[in-house]
Parts: sequence; C-alpha cells; structure tokens
Amino acid sequence: MDNQQEVREFLTSRRAKITPEQAGLPSGTRRRVPGLRRSEVAALADRSVEYYAKLERGNLAGASPAVLESVARALQLDDAERAHLLHLAQAADGSDALARPRRRRPARQWTPHPSLQWTLDAITAGPAFVRNGRMDILGTNALARAFYSDVYANPHNQANLARFTFLDPASRRFYPDWGLAADVTVAILRTEAGRNPHDKELHDLVGELSTRSDDFRTRWGAHNVRHHGTGTKNFHHEAVGDITLAYEGLEMAPGRRRLPDRPSGSRPQPRCSPPSVCAATP
Repeated sequence: MDNQQEVREFLTSRRAKITPEQAGLPSGTRRRVPGLRRSEVAALADRSVEYYAKLERGNLAGASPAVLESVARALQLDDAERAHLLHLAQAADGSDALARPRRRRPARQWTPHPSLQWTLDAITAGPAFVRNGRMDILGTNALARAFYSDVYANPHNQANLARFTFLDPASRRFYPDWGLAADVTVAILRTEAGRNPHDKELHDLVGELSTRSDDFRTRWGAHNVRHHGTGTKNFHHEAVGDITLAYEGLEMAPGRRRLPDRPSGSRPQPRCSPPSVCAATP
C-alpha cells in the first residue's frame, strides 16, 4: 500500500473528525472544511504550519517520537489510532522490520500446532478460535466450528470473516447489528494494514472487497482503526436464535489471536439445540 497516501488520508480524516469546540478553539463563521484547519492542528501540536502540512502530505519519514506524540495529542487520537500512526511512521522510514517487504514464499495452509489445538479443545464453555490480522480463521474448537457454521457453509468465504461479512448475504442474519460488525471488521483490517503494510494477501483481500462491496469501500475510506480486546456481541444463529456472547481477545503471536467467547449475563439466553452450540449458553 502507498505509505504517503495512507498517511495523508489518515491524518486528513482524523482532522476532519474534531470540531473546534472539542479542541477548545473558537468555531468562527467562515469554515470551508469539516473539523479543524491545518493551521489549528499545527498550533495545537506546537509545530509550524509548513511542517505540519508536510506531515499531512504523507511525509512522515524522520518524524521523531516527540513530533508524532504532539500530532497524536492535537488530533486527540485514541490508543489504536496512536499505534496506527506509529506503524505508518515506521513504514515511512523503514525502522520497523515488519514494515519492510519480505521475500514471497509459496502459499501453504497454516494449521495450528497440536498444543494450540489442545488448548482450543480444552475450552468447552464457549466458542474459541484463532485468526490472523486478515480475519482468516486458522483454528477452532468444536463449538466455534458449529457456531460459525454459516462461514464454513459457503466455500467462497474461504473461512475468512471479512469475506463473510461483506460478500455473503447470510452475514446480515448472523449479525443483527450488521453495520457495527462491518465497522469493526474494516477497522481490524485497516489496523493490520498499518502494522503490516507489505502483506500481499491483505492487499489482495482489500482489493477484492473494495471491488465487490460498496459497503466495504465506503468504510475503508474512513480510515478508522481499533484494538479488538473485550466486549459483547449479538448474534442470530440459525439453530439457536438470538444470543449475546462476551468475548476476550488474546494476542498469541504476531498476527494471530485466540478469541474465546462466553455467554453474556446482560440478557437472558434462549433454550437451544444442538448441544454443541447450546454449550455456550447457561
């Protein structure tokens, strides 16, 4: 992905999200752009307008940690956005090994190590699975395989949650809050793109989804990022009905996560069948 374009669009989109009132500045009456002006961000970051304009044009190479922190503070970035800005800067000057292109190796099917599969299988109270930053499901326990049966039912999904969300009509039923699920999916992919900008398979996935889904393309252009840690999600399983699960994301290794789920106590759970899915309810 073009680093300068990524930087330019990210900083511009963050600046557009902040109102003068949020930044403690007078709103004025003649504003031609949404959010703050470049000069206002420069002042808040204690940098010259010319220097900030250079950064926003996509030239992050050589920017010091103090500069990045001042820009992050001026734009009121959250933790995920700060990390994304740092990854973009590392990619710009080549200071991060993950940001440098790697020699392409023949693609091969990744399978979980037996000890990891044993760990997944030991989780019996709810679905648990391993995914990478591209949203490929790499390993599951029995409950996760049953719970995400819609994902596996369509071979075109290729066991990829992003393809399922945007290209499979079944996702609209599976995710009652489909818009929220779509937002989260794109934010995770955008975060991964900043962390690993030379991932060819990620480029191909983004290109495919951008071509085939207007919903994806619009969200991708928003440049939103996030850390997917803990919370609750609503689902509608064809065998179970409506269900709310609490989730916890654990970093297993660079690019891979395990996401065990457990039933949320926030709302009553339905009586259900089959037992493999029902085991995730009280």
